[in-house]
Amino acid sequence: MTEAVKKTLAASHRAAIDGIVMLENKNGALPLRNGESAAVFGRSQIDYNAGGTGSGGLVNTEYQTDILSSLEKSDVEVNRTLAAFYRDWVSKNPVSTDGGTCSSRPLSQKEPQIDEELMKKVSAESETAIVVIGRSAGEEHDSVNAPGGFLLTEDETELLKAARGHFKKLIVLLNVPSVIDMGFVGEIGPDAVLYIWQGGQEGGAAAAEALCRASPSGRLTDTIALSYADYPSSEGFDAKDRIYYNEDIFVGYRYFETFCPEKVLYPFGFGLSYTDFEISCRAAVFAEQNISLTVDVKNIGAAPGREIVQIYAEPPKSKMPRPKRSLVEFAKTKTLAPGETQTLRIKFPLSRLKYYDDKNSEQRIDGGEYKLIIGKNIRDKSCSVRMKLSKDIIKKRGRLAAPKEPFRRLIGFDGGPIYEDAPTAQGGKSGAAGGKTKRKAFSGIARPRKYKFEDVKSGGITLDEFVDAVSDKDLACLCRGEGMGSKLVRPGTGAAFGGVSKGLQKLGIPCAAATDGPSGLRFDNGDKAALAPIGTMLACTWDIELIEEIYSCIGGEMIENDIDMLLGPGLNIHRNPLCGRNFEYYSEDPYISGAAAAAALRGLESRGVCGTLKHIAANNREEGRKGLDTVLSERALREIYLRPLEYAMELSEPKAIMTAYNGLNGEMCGSNYELITEIIRGEFGFSGMVMTDWWAFLGPCSASSTKNSAAMLRAGGDIYMVTKNSEKNSGGDNTLKELKSGNLSSDELRRAAKNILKLIINIVIRD
Repeated sequence: MTEAVKKTLAASHRAAIDGIVMLENKNGALPLRNGESAAVFGRSQIDYNAGGTGSGGLVNTEYQTDILSSLEKSDVEVNRTLAAFYRDWVSKNPVSTDGGTCSSRPLSQKEPQIDEELMKKVSAESETAIVVIGRSAGEEHDSVNAPGGFLLTEDETELLKAARGHFKKLIVLLNVPSVIDMGFVGEIGPDAVLYIWQGGQEGGAAAAEALCRASPSGRLTDTIALSYADYPSSEGFDAKDRIYYNEDIFVGYRYFETFCPEKVLYPFGFGLSYTDFEISCRAAVFAEQNISLTVDVKNIGAAPGREIVQIYAEPPKSKMPRPKRSLVEFAKTKTLAPGETQTLRIKFPLSRLKYYDDKNSEQRIDGGEYKLIIGKNIRDKSCSVRMKLSKDIIKKRGRLAAPKEPFRRLIGFDGGPIYEDAPTAQGGKSGAAGGKTKRKAFSGIARPRKYKFEDVKSGGITLDEFVDAVSDKDLACLCRGEGMGSKLVRPGTGAAFGGVSKGLQKLGIPCAAATDGPSGLRFDNGDKAALAPIGTMLACTWDIELIEEIYSCIGGEMIENDIDMLLGPGLNIHRNPLCGRNFEYYSEDPYISGAAAAAALRGLESRGVCGTLKHIAANNREEGRKGLDTVLSERALREIYLRPLEYAMELSEPKAIMTAYNGLNGEMCGSNYELITEIIRGEFGFSGMVMTDWWAFLGPCSASSTKNSAAMLRAGGDIYMVTKNSEKNSGGDNTLKELKSGNLSSDELRRAAKNILKLIINIVIRD
């Protein structure tokens, strides 16, 4: 094991503790006392789910901690009878992989039957029952609103009931990638419930440590509703070809706190620890562009711990429907001893208050009185301050990436949902380029090769001069990534790009290596790396510095393995709890999603490598993802699904973006001109490289193809990922054909080439 891997695991261990969210702890059930006898149920105590499936979690590791072995090393007396029973049963009933593909692992695994005789024997020996419930999900594998998925199975429910009836204390650990149904809390009444999520290699050890001594400091980054049907996205989530985001901007707590607070079991930002805190606001300063708060946090309990100060804004009345409140900033304390106070100075820009009026194509901050709620979660009102803006702040925008046809979107609630027609695109235009750029004729003559790429790095020539001397054939080749497992770069990686042909290599263009993923380096050849906690768990730490440290450590692993680009972090929104890749993403809230992603990027770039923000935009379901047309309003796109990207750009300097598989209002994301060029490049100011997802479909949703690379280039994308052989154009893309016909301009091809080469200069040709 290398030093870089050891550093990643050390930081990951801390995150796997700090990201645990404790939702219940009645009668001081936790922490477990020294010498306390505990009986541990559930196969996931041994077969711990360390991460999700697919490209975001399939990391080969040197070892894996589990809960049972870790508890046996603690001061707790683990019931030996039950431990021996589970070890024997698990050895005879190995984990099912449904064929072994990266996305086919079942959502849940077979559990043993615990008969009455064994239950009586074990409960006579131990006073505490710990039940571990495991779930899996991942790429191309959404969860389901059924037993074994979002719901508990009958066997799991009966086990909980039996444990409740036989033991003095019942503790439930949820080893899951995303929130699940929590109806069992009211029905069975466990003493303690913890989301231990999927904590990577060190997750089992971290869970044991949190049970025994380390105070959990994680807080929810999603709302937990009473039932799946209460989530506004539940209806139509499984639509086949086209999915409508009828809830509009009212995602997660924006929906529940505004319209249906009674349908919430655990609110956004909620979590308990082994102590308690008092929060007070000492001072508030409202400058022209920034808001500054001075907040005191005091540990008023009997144990050390950390608290998260969460700040929510309540807006004045508006002509547009607005959420009751929204997260604008947060900060986490250090570990405070009992009686200790820490003063936090928190500053954030006025722009956190903006919203989008898609009826008038305006970005707005309304004048009027705002209330800032400062507390421990979205419902805690430890203190509040008021501020007043004297006038509206308005920026005009163009109507972009809007739906082509009207559909119903949520605007209110009065005994039931109230809907209106969402504004549509002007003239019904699609998201494609549609003749927006000047075409240049194809000369058919290769340009003279006067320069070497190293001359650009040294400053001898400009990048424009270099690209002008490259043939159209080589430029087209440059706009193809090669993989998986390209022989041009380190074995086992996800892709190579840059010098992928003999012609490009003669020009001195090196190959860059890219590989998955958000939770650690994934090598298809079996090479080992560190597996960090899933994205959701990292976000639940609310510890931006720790997230940055973890990704800095992963950056060190990348350097050791000759990897230039990490295909992550993922910053898609948790629109629905069934999305299979929720584990890779951070939250239902745009701000914490963008802040966490920015921290990851800063960590990677501190080591001279880079990350890739993905998947842009509205990638919120896995089943049928490559052909799914996502229909949503321009306001929802800008306020919810693109807002994390905007925040990430505000808080870091991203160099690469990956577009999503899905369509967006009729045009595939990878070829959506208004999304890529007008909004991301034009309004947000992104100047880096835009790549597609692997083997993405391009063009209109009604006639998309993996071969339509010209549509990607016209839209402002730069590189198609991936093809088996870039030099031979094994994917059969139409770049040169469309260039020759005049449907693709030389300027568009050159722009893409320059964006790719700028990135390579930054991440491959290092000083």
